[in-house]
Amino acid sequence: MTYTEIIKKLKAEANENNRLGMIRFGISPKGTLGVSTLVLRRMQKEIGKDQALSLRLWDSGIHEARILAAFIGEKEKVTETQMEKWVKGVDSWDVCDQLCGNLFDKTSFAYKKVYEWVEREEEFVRRVGFVLMATLSVHDKTAKDKEFENFFPLIKKYATDKRNFVKKAVNWALRQIGKRNLALNKKAIKLAKEINDKNAIRELTSEAVQRRLKK
Repeated sequence: MTYTEIIKKLKAEANENNRLGMIRFGISPKGTLGVSTLVLRRMQKEIGKDQALSLRLWDSGIHEARILAAFIGEKEKVTETQMEKWVKGVDSWDVCDQLCGNLFDKTSFAYKKVYEWVEREEEFVRRVGFVLMATLSVHDKTAKDKEFENFFPLIKKYATDKRNFVKKAVNWALRQIGKRNLALNKKAIKLAKEINDKNAIRELTSEAVQRRLKK
């Protein structure tokens, strides 16, 4: 599919009811068409990986095109310059989460950017940093525990950030790290108690999580 064909397809799939529902769930209305993720995944399969097309789709400013850009981007071709440009354009939690879990956490710069972005004051830049922590803890199967233990001081430092999108991302990062293995689980529970994160404590000490980790 060409860029023009993709944009035409996205606009043809626009759904006002979906768009309004997305807005009610805190998704930015800016450039949002109301196209479902299911449609975007089907388009991804048809397109395959295409870095040049990914860059053009991001620059379109269309909400769903930016998610699709994350789906089709080529991790080996992503540069720090691109990551910095894109992170500044994130204005919605779903774009943030899809970007981290489908592209950014697969780049060679992922861990470096975590440390840089969580220290930035912009709400969505900081959120991207913490969501990147969460997705790395799920997707980077070969990383040593120390990589994630090094995130704990940042989680503790910014657990006091009251902004909703940051607060939820900090919680998510802690919970995902605590579900990697028993050793990290114990340390994550200890930190959750220190910062009084009841949600994380409840999940990380739950029978389901403990049973899975002990296997």
